[in-house]
Amino acid sequence: MLISEKLTKAMNDQVGSEFGASNQYLNIAAYFDSDALPELAAFFYRQSDEERTHAMKFVHYIVAAGGKVAVPAVEEPLSTIESAEHAAKLSLEWELEVTRQINNLMSLAVDEKDFIAQDFLRWFVTEQLEEVSTMDQLLSVIRRAGAGGLLLVEDFLARLGDPHAEAAAE
Repeated sequence: MLISEKLTKAMNDQVGSEFGASNQYLNIAAYFDSDALPELAAFFYRQSDEERTHAMKFVHYIVAAGGKVAVPAVEEPLSTIESAEHAAKLSLEWELEVTRQINNLMSLAVDEKDFIAQDFLRWFVTEQLEEVSTMDQLLSVIRRAGAGGLLLVEDFLARLGDPHAEAAAE
């Protein structure tokens, strides 16, 4: 086995966090979808899919490293979204929390001198910079547009396109 029980447990916990994030983003997407804001809805549907993909990366890593996958119960996502600003603020706070979680996983891998896990986690460390930056930018744009200017946010997102599609093509 290439992974310690302690790191296996911590990564399993992260699987739960990633699935929780996926569910939260799904609720946010549905909020925007029901308000006829297709760009914001699509943005958060993509975020939901991406978080599920992150969870699966951890699952596959645990299996490949010889650990035992034990997906924890996932906390129910917040279902009452008060506004676009609330959704973006919630998302930014979540991404900051995930960044702390990933940093803690990296610290554990460093403490255990698990260089394979460090290489695996490095991708997530870099990914969190993009996630936090994206959510911070979205929150800023929503705040500038104001509650009555969500169509401007829609236009901004339409012009931005899907940044993940470009990265996948490279």
